[in-house]
Amino acid sequence: VDTNHGETPTGLVRQLLIEALKLHLASVPAAESGFVRALHDPVVAPALARMHADPGTKWTVADLAEAANVSSSLLDERFRTVLGMPPIRYLTTWRMHVAQDLLRSTDASVLAVSRRVGYDSEEAFSRAFKRKHGTSPGQWRRR
Repeated sequence: VDTNHGETPTGLVRQLLIEALKLHLASVPAAESGFVRALHDPVVAPALARMHADPGTKWTVADLAEAANVSSSLLDERFRTVLGMPPIRYLTTWRMHVAQDLLRSTDASVLAVSRRVGYDSEEAFSRAFKRKHGTSPGQWRRR
């Protein structure tokens, strides 16, 4: 019996990950301000996919615009319209969300978490985390 319905195991895993990501993304900070709309936006969705797939990459607006095959200014305008913030601010918010999940669900060091979400130094990550959450990553984890 073909339980894969013609799909490769890799294709099934990919589809499962996509569905799990959709469920997870419903809880991210931008959900209140049009995240579902952003997932269907032909300009914003490709950039979001890149950021979500690899938050540790040193993304620039130009890189993300290239992924969406639009100009940097159009990408910036669409992010502001659809999500209420510029792309790099969204990226920072997403990185802090991922960091929070990693601190909560793994034993990875703060340095390892900082690198996983795109920071070259633990100090820079800690400052950004504290700005967002009001406490250091280590203190946040202990709570």
